[in-house]
Amino acid sequence: MTTPLLVAQGLHKAYAGKPALKGVSLQLEAGTLTALLGPNGAGKSTLLQLLTGLFNPDQGSITVNGHAMHSHPARALAGLGVVFQQSALDLDLTVQANLLYHCDLHGMPRTAARQQMVQLLEVMGLTEHLTTDARKLSGGNRRKVELVRALLHKPSVLLMDEATVGLDPTSRHQLLATVCSLCRSQGMAVLWATHLIEETREADKLLLLHQGQVRFDGTPASFLSQTAGNTTYEAEVLRQLATQPTA
Repeated sequence: MTTPLLVAQGLHKAYAGKPALKGVSLQLEAGTLTALLGPNGAGKSTLLQLLTGLFNPDQGSITVNGHAMHSHPARALAGLGVVFQQSALDLDLTVQANLLYHCDLHGMPRTAARQQMVQLLEVMGLTEHLTTDARKLSGGNRRKVELVRALLHKPSVLLMDEATVGLDPTSRHQLLATVCSLCRSQGMAVLWATHLIEETREADKLLLLHQGQVRFDGTPASFLSQTAGNTTYEAEVLRQLATQPTA
């Protein structure tokens, strides 16, 4: 049995006395894409904020590659690649400048950084946009650049926080397919947070988060078979998800 690359145990987080997470635990394994499904307000973004070290949990622990987030944050964060819901590109810089800035933050030698950049841009079909200003890219291509940036330092764990918000269906499908392929080919552990049911179908594992708690942990097929044609709690959550906008 392989050792999980990321382990979160008993995470609690409250804001102004209002609980956002209530004892959430999860494990992310190499070569596995885990979909984190839940309606808006379920606690997905709070969980990602804790996993990326932006905030500390009130209770619970997080380890990445065996490094505890609270005691060795630099070592833990070095193993993470992140694409946030809100774009973090500097639109006034070129694609190359955005990527090199990230490499500098991680202390990557420029020669190695440029080689990795060229390889990833080729994978994403973005080679011709190396010197293009970020603001001139389509929404889908900006997301691809953010994915390239997240992968430059060769993380073992990739966190995607509602990364397809605002994209058209074709761009959403392309981004998900690319991440799935990279997950399997490079052996990364991926957490894909979404409120779109269709984005969970290619996942190896599904976590259903609602009102700050994990309500299901299993395969997408198992979840959908359990909720089909009944009135269980999970089916009610699905109905909530179905009423939310897709962009």
